[in-house]
Amino acid sequence: MTGRLSFRFFAHSWISDWNHGNAHFLRGLASELVKLGHEVRCYEERDGWSIKNLAAEGENALPDATLNFRQAFPTLDVRFYSSGDGLCEFLEAELAGADVVVIHEWNSPEVIAAILELKDRFRFRALFHDTHHRAYTSPHEILRLPLNEFDGVLAFGDAIRRIYTEGFSIRRAWTFHEGADIDRFFPLEASKDTDVVWIGNWGDGESHPPLCCAILRSPCMESGIHRPRLGSLSIRILSSAATCRIFARPGCTRVARSACMFLAGSMPMA
Repeated sequence: MTGRLSFRFFAHSWISDWNHGNAHFLRGLASELVKLGHEVRCYEERDGWSIKNLAAEGENALPDATLNFRQAFPTLDVRFYSSGDGLCEFLEAELAGADVVVIHEWNSPEVIAAILELKDRFRFRALFHDTHHRAYTSPHEILRLPLNEFDGVLAFGDAIRRIYTEGFSIRRAWTFHEGADIDRFFPLEASKDTDVVWIGNWGDGESHPPLCCAILRSPCMESGIHRPRLGSLSIRILSSAATCRIFARPGCTRVARSACMFLAGSMPMA
């Protein structure tokens, strides 16, 4: 695969980031591929759960989010589909001519199966994109998918990649770290008001209390916490912490051009 490629990305939402922190990385990745000259189409199910929950936040929540998305990502071609009747015809029309189809883990098994059914006919490469840790915490949910029909797995961390290769017997799996879209997430000039910046997750039991205590506990400074996903234990730890800022996604690394070039043909498929 060389030159200009045609990508198809299926995610459960591009417009909404309601309980969907991966949206920030996916948008940045797709935008970077467009910038590199590739054709990119982005798909999401109409009335998916993230969109529905965003709409429930208030009368203007979804219209405002949609407008903000369109203004921030004018180059992204987002197309909507409905599961059930008409899905197969939609996929046949949209996947003709595709080189690489990237399917995010939160797509339904029915949609994934329908896409993979067209793989041999249209001769595209299909990659499963795992940006969570269900392969470890809920392996039965991942194993119900036809993983062996994919050409490979993009795993957001090396530990998850090893689960696919060593636990699920997947021959081709690559570590594909998430990162921040640096065209839209970047440092701003400001006076110092923070002693500690914590960038990462604090949900799903991922925190490490002894480490957090050692890093964050300081009896002499005031605590300031922004945008946390914190439990009661975390609040107690931070009640005596230094002035800090906690960001529970996106990640701190960039959407590197090397990652886009990886998708654009440098991966061995033989």
